[in-house]
Amino acid sequence: MRNESEELGEIRRAVRNLCADFPGEYWRAKDASREYPSEFVDALTKAGFLAALIPEEYGGSGLSLQAACVIMEEIQASGSNGSSAHAQMYIMNTLLRYGSKAQKAEYLPRIANGELRLQAFGVSEPTSGTDTLSLKTRAVRDGDEYVVTGQKIWTSRAEHSDLMLLLARTTPREEVEKKTDGLSIFLVDMQAALANGMSIKPIRTMMNHSSCEVFFDDLRIPASALVGEEGKGFRYILSGMNAERILIAAECIGDAKWFIQQAKDYASDRSVFARPIGQNQGVQFPIARCYAQMCAAELMVYHAAQVYDEGGSGSASGGAEANMAKLLASEASWAAADMCVQTFGGFGFAEEYDVERKFREARLYTVAPISTNLILSYLAEHVLGLPRSY
Repeated sequence: MRNESEELGEIRRAVRNLCADFPGEYWRAKDASREYPSEFVDALTKAGFLAALIPEEYGGSGLSLQAACVIMEEIQASGSNGSSAHAQMYIMNTLLRYGSKAQKAEYLPRIANGELRLQAFGVSEPTSGTDTLSLKTRAVRDGDEYVVTGQKIWTSRAEHSDLMLLLARTTPREEVEKKTDGLSIFLVDMQAALANGMSIKPIRTMMNHSSCEVFFDDLRIPASALVGEEGKGFRYILSGMNAERILIAAECIGDAKWFIQQAKDYASDRSVFARPIGQNQGVQFPIARCYAQMCAAELMVYHAAQVYDEGGSGSASGGAEANMAKLLASEASWAAADMCVQTFGGFGFAEEYDVERKFREARLYTVAPISTNLILSYLAEHVLGLPRSY
């Protein structure tokens, strides 16, 4: 439905060609054994797609967030699972915007060429959830080091990442003037940390998402790991979270397109009572409705990406647009997933069609990385001016 530049079209075709080498059989095998798709991530890295947002001076492609959205959307539309690699896209933003020259020079070229993976984002905690300002993980300055104690949860890909972007409290909450102060961002060397007080515990979930708990027991990290200014970490991650929501919204659009295509093809081929089931309006209408819902959400997603690229809608780089994109796209994806299962009937539950796998994967994004209700609360308060509800 959208008019797309030739450059974005070329990116889309290149991603599609790469994903063709990783068919449903590959993803079913990884899902069954809960293995990380290293071969797929390596192929994305080698092709330069995971370095899309890294400036050319550091070995990346220097592309826009809109281009990154095309990459992630097409991965999902092919039937693949971009959650294995998407964090490197949106985590990158914090390092790009707030990292020192020395940090960028040390890490960005090595991330771009695949020597290092930046896939872990340590924010959520068991007791605070999405109430980020209440997190309890502490980082206390001790000379040329910080000592980190605490716990993170839902830190996906921690076992498969060389670097972690960690949010920790450096000033007790009761000592800060503004409640958004006192949190800091650190870039943690995972391999060094594993031998020095950090441990990882995998969490088995309904989808293959490489989720983990991470524990910090007096972990010592160098002071040079601090990203930006101490105590300003919360504002740093906000723009990164907006990028995360837009990119995941693009993934949801890809998922919706995949479900709609599968349902359309199946409804055209499957015959019952000597006629294609797609000839029946009871089958047609849900597919058509999901298509319309997806197209509307798609427009919002790429509008949000454009606003972000242009730095619009205030200093938060398009918070309202990012939240609406994630809300609409995740709901469009989930509606298409449900419709696809209904269209396939019993075969929708059979592993060989990949519908049930994608159905489980799609369900995540109405909950993570931020739930639908919290998005509605944000829009109610910050856009509509209604009283704060929490």
